[in-house]
Amino acid sequence: MTLLPLPAFNDNYLWMLHDGQRALVVDPGDERVVFEAIQRLGVKLDAILVTHHHADHTGGVAALRDATGAQVFGPKHETMPEPLTRLGEGDVISPLGLSLQVFEVPGHTAGHIAYFGQTDGQAPLLFCGDTLFSAGCGRLFEGSPAQMLSSLSRLAALPDDTRVCCAHEYTASGLVFARMLEPDNPALIKRQAEVAALRRQHQPSLPSTIGLEKATNPFLRTHLPEMVSVVRRFDPAALDPVGVFAALRTWKNQF
Repeated sequence: MTLLPLPAFNDNYLWMLHDGQRALVVDPGDERVVFEAIQRLGVKLDAILVTHHHADHTGGVAALRDATGAQVFGPKHETMPEPLTRLGEGDVISPLGLSLQVFEVPGHTAGHIAYFGQTDGQAPLLFCGDTLFSAGCGRLFEGSPAQMLSSLSRLAALPDDTRVCCAHEYTASGLVFARMLEPDNPALIKRQAEVAALRRQHQPSLPSTIGLEKATNPFLRTHLPEMVSVVRRFDPAALDPVGVFAALRTWKNQF
């Protein structure tokens, strides 16, 4: 299986997975990018996976479905382009013969879902939309800090080699904030240099891995005493895990 991030808009990635004959695409906000890719690769689009309802993730769904006959999968509790197969916690789907588990990960939106699975002989895959970013997480447009913290904690418990396929190229800016919080973190220093080199060459910083995110992403590190101490300097009222996470998200919003 070949995994490709397809750039779209200013900073989106539409993830494509294909076996040389058939393909799936995740969060196709722009159908033109996907049409170009399937024509260039000579593959048939079999499945469209959607994580949440925002237009930059759903804008191309109808055109792609109508032109290719691809089956559409999306969250059970959000407004989606019909028709589609609606999914919730515990569901399993098998596009391209893969087994993908569905997790409900509210926070960014109320009904956000993620897809997790493994291809033979390759590291696991996580299509997480706008819940988890490399060195960051999504803004809380509809969900609560408690929901987002729970969602991120669940993703952080996945195997360390899981490839994190998030939907935006936010890594460099996220690392600036992370370095402000932990200026001497060696994993952060290394990651920032690597990402800067990739972006200078116009290469994606993604996919990341769960292990790398646990070492560098402040939103997966709010349980650590050193991070709690830093956040409480910003908001002394952040006294419990949810409060620390909420304060950190507020800090990032203002950064």
